[in-house]
Amino acid sequence: MPYLISAELPRESAGSRFRALLDRPQILQLPGAHNGQAAIQARNAGFEGLYLSGAAMTASMGIPDLGIITVDEVSFFIRQIARASGLPLLVDGDTGYGEALNVMHMVRSFEEAGAGAVHLEDQLLPKKCGHLNDKKLADAHDMAAKVAAAAKARRDMVIIARTDAAGSEGLDGAIARAKLYVEAGADAIFPEALTTIDMFRDFAKAMPGVKLLANMTEFGRTPYQTASEFEALGYSMVIWPVSSLRVANKAQEKLYATIKRDGGTKAMLSEMQTRQELYDVIGLHDYEALDASIVKTIVPTAL
Repeated sequence: MPYLISAELPRESAGSRFRALLDRPQILQLPGAHNGQAAIQARNAGFEGLYLSGAAMTASMGIPDLGIITVDEVSFFIRQIARASGLPLLVDGDTGYGEALNVMHMVRSFEEAGAGAVHLEDQLLPKKCGHLNDKKLADAHDMAAKVAAAAKARRDMVIIARTDAAGSEGLDGAIARAKLYVEAGADAIFPEALTTIDMFRDFAKAMPGVKLLANMTEFGRTPYQTASEFEALGYSMVIWPVSSLRVANKAQEKLYATIKRDGGTKAMLSEMQTRQELYDVIGLHDYEALDASIVKTIVPTAL
């Protein structure tokens, strides 16, 4: 129960805890968690930090990843994941939901909701998944101004600048933008949709001393690599942004097809989380014990 009992709350901010993880020599592995349940399961598997993907959020809401959602909607997801897991969270901030003041509002809102880091991208609305075509890029100096605004607004949140320029401006263009964003105050750089191992290696060589994030999304443009392989290429973080949602959605699709075919769920029972497993994950009995320790029925004495 990381958020109901004050004694169990982390004493350091999410930003400080995320920064401490990032400063360790080994690569920081950040699996995507699209809701509080997924966040607990990732923590229980041994992960120390998490990622909240805009694509996963929007897909879970039944809408595409085109910059439609708002700061408040994302903050709802941040709160549930931070509360449920107690882990520092990197959040997808899309394009910042507007210009400089909007970016500052986003940073303040996300930090207050419990995020430890945010990444901001250099696309124009309607933004797209980084692995799709025809993305429209913002002017590099306009993006740098957003990065500077984010750095000014944060207390200790880690600010990561994402560039989608490799596809349209080439690797050299992406590197030039990344250097400008670091000068503006970015703590790390996220080069999106690099398509070869050599591109990952060359980008890292061009950015010595800068923390870099790799995106290992499935069914995209990036060759499949393990965390250790990205680490060997010079990357400090790796995300698997939509993996949890992909697996959950595939299982749900099978479930509904089974119910439609059979008129019931019996054939799927072996693939379900049991009632006991669910209660164990969410800590039902711990909550009940906490409640009983505070609220006790007093039997009135007879007159």
